[in-house]
Amino acid sequence: MPPISGEQLNQIRDERREQIIQAAAKVFAKRGIAGTKMSMVAAEAGISHGLVYHYFKTKNELFTTLIQGAIEASISSIEGLNRIQGSALEKIRLLTKHILDQEKAPYFMLIYQANHSDGVPEEAKQLLREYPQQAYIERLLPTFRDGQLEGDIVEGDLVNLVGSYFTILSGIMVLGEGYHIPELEFVMRTITK
Repeated sequence: MPPISGEQLNQIRDERREQIIQAAAKVFAKRGIAGTKMSMVAAEAGISHGLVYHYFKTKNELFTTLIQGAIEASISSIEGLNRIQGSALEKIRLLTKHILDQEKAPYFMLIYQANHSDGVPEEAKQLLREYPQQAYIERLLPTFRDGQLEGDIVEGDLVNLVGSYFTILSGIMVLGEGYHIPELEFVMRTITK
């Protein structure tokens, strides 16, 4: 068997790190920071407990890494709407589908957990202060405004409308595992004419 090249070793490390991150997102989203142990993350990832510490020195470091990734992904999803062709309604529908996706839900739930849980590391709190919930609302206002102008989105105060949209989606995530996630069109009916 030929020796592993440096490039192959880096690829293995990157894949292992991503495996840990994916597993940790599921565990933290379900159990919160206080209820999560690194051994649980290792079990979810199917690796040894010690290997997790090779990549992340502490639970707080891992949680903060997850929050940073979740914030970046959620902001990117919202800002990406501007690059998509189509009506405002189509863009909002796409975002809603993305948020309701079972694979993406843990990342949105992580942000909720970080905003509402005890024991959140100061570094994660700082990230949340840099991107408060209002930042998400502000980024979606132009799309909802366009939807109102196009006649597809209900009339009313835009800040309240977008805030209500996020409240509905947050409520769905809080109900968590075992709850029937409503169909996309059910959620869309709450904001459309």
